[in-house]
Amino acid sequence: MQHLAAALALVASPALADEDRFVASNTYATFYHELAHALIDTLELPIFGQEEDAADVLSVLKISETWEEDRAVAMAYDAAFGFTVDPEDVDREEVYFWGVHGPDPQRYYNLVCLFYGGNPDEREDVAEELGLPEERLETCPEEFDQALNSWGSVLEELSESDEQGDLVLVGNDQAQLDILGDEIAWLNEEYSFPQDIKIHVEGCGEANAFYDTFRQEITMCSEYLPYLRELWQEVPS
Repeated sequence: MQHLAAALALVASPALADEDRFVASNTYATFYHELAHALIDTLELPIFGQEEDAADVLSVLKISETWEEDRAVAMAYDAAFGFTVDPEDVDREEVYFWGVHGPDPQRYYNLVCLFYGGNPDEREDVAEELGLPEERLETCPEEFDQALNSWGSVLEELSESDEQGDLVLVGNDQAQLDILGDEIAWLNEEYSFPQDIKIHVEGCGEANAFYDTFRQEITMCSEYLPYLRELWQEVPS
């Protein structure tokens, strides 16, 4: 189900600067990633492979499948640059191959591939402009279908569930609350969760977002938005 135009007022208004769109897009993409961790935990979903990769996949699916096409394309560009401004520049930050997340350039190309694969007839220019190699391009529709078959069945069950759980947004960072509020309200209308899942917007001492398996809560750090605004300065015009 696609969002109605009225639900896009915050991020689709022509009056908003590109920087604000970039910040909102990456906030959504990160939130979807953490929501994936919450669903994997609370639904006890089997994961064959890295959980972080599975969470990235859900983020791309939510961007691709639930936003109107123009906005989805803009979000894909923004989220791709959010992973790494220059995917060829592996020296932009130290790469920790022992970490649970894949290197940013790999996450960049996975995002572009999956997004392109979700609508290859309309998104060929996206893949080309974001530098997806021809040899990867060929497999992307199949990769998207595999992702949709796995996460799609989970989301379908949530949409048909009679559970009473909701996403509950709390915090004191009004900027993030404004970005996330309408989206979380829409998700609560669309899905029934197995239990209430709190999303805390609060200071963490670092630009981060994470899911706490002990508390079964998502935290979106208030330092994350200023970090995104700094990152925006590196995005090529």
